[in-house]
Amino acid sequence: MAGKKGKDDVGKLSFEESIKRLKETVERIEQGDIALQDSLEQYEQGMALIGHCRGILEKAEKRIEKISQGAEEKDDPGDEETTGDDSEVLF
Repeated sequence: MAGKKGKDDVGKLSFEESIKRLKETVERIEQGDIALQDSLEQYEQGMALIGHCRGILEKAEKRIEKISQGAEEKDDPGDEETTGDDSEVLF
């Protein structure tokens, strides 16, 4: 039951908090001073943190793409104005 609670908590963490916990988890596992069962639980928690971080990054990437597309669409109308007759351009 404690493992499930840990997974639920992961979803509430920010990206930075998740990375911090992931680093702590890796350190505990690498030290090797914990029992095998605890090590497995830590590994499972680490995988949940990785999945959570990936989800946050995917959302951020989609948001950036959306923002970029919006900026490109704003630039397009200006391009259409310059496609007219070049003889009207004054120097």
